[in-house]
Amino acid sequence: MKSNPVRRRKFLKTAVAAAAASAASCGGRSSPWRFFTVEEAATVAALADRIIPPDQDPGAVAADAVNYVDRQLDGPLKKYQRAYREALPALAHFAELAPARQDELLTAMEARREPFFELVRDHVMQSFYGDPRHGGNREYASWRMLEVPPAPIRGRQLYDLSGEGMASRTRRPKWRSKG
Repeated sequence: MKSNPVRRRKFLKTAVAAAAASAASCGGRSSPWRFFTVEEAATVAALADRIIPPDQDPGAVAADAVNYVDRQLDGPLKKYQRAYREALPALAHFAELAPARQDELLTAMEARREPFFELVRDHVMQSFYGDPRHGGNREYASWRMLEVPPAPIRGRQLYDLSGEGMASRTRRPKWRSKG
């Protein structure tokens, strides 16, 4: 079988150009995050884990709070990017502190009503209690904790007017029973 060297050469040039364009469009960053650096994400994770810590139910980190905040800062909450960029360097070693020391610092920030603490707290709460389609509340963690069934996404499910309701036709997570 004879290969066509012009086609192969053109293919290789196109592939190399596409790879270079892909790396350039990603900014050449080595971070898996959209907005955060790896270090910033670790700091936000430590903050989130103290704001809504895990107990018998998942905490904010397990519910994907960092993913939510990262996605929102790269989208609808862009206006808060500067606040995060300016405040996170001062908390660079927060993740390395003992939990008791982290709690002391957060309690002091809350008492002083520091705007950055209030912003992060609000974003962590939004991620934990909001709809999972926005990037947080993974697997309905908080809704399961509160025993709130997930709401169907409007326009995505058929209406059942037969009187049986939608429960028999929708897949819902299995809720744990109390007791």
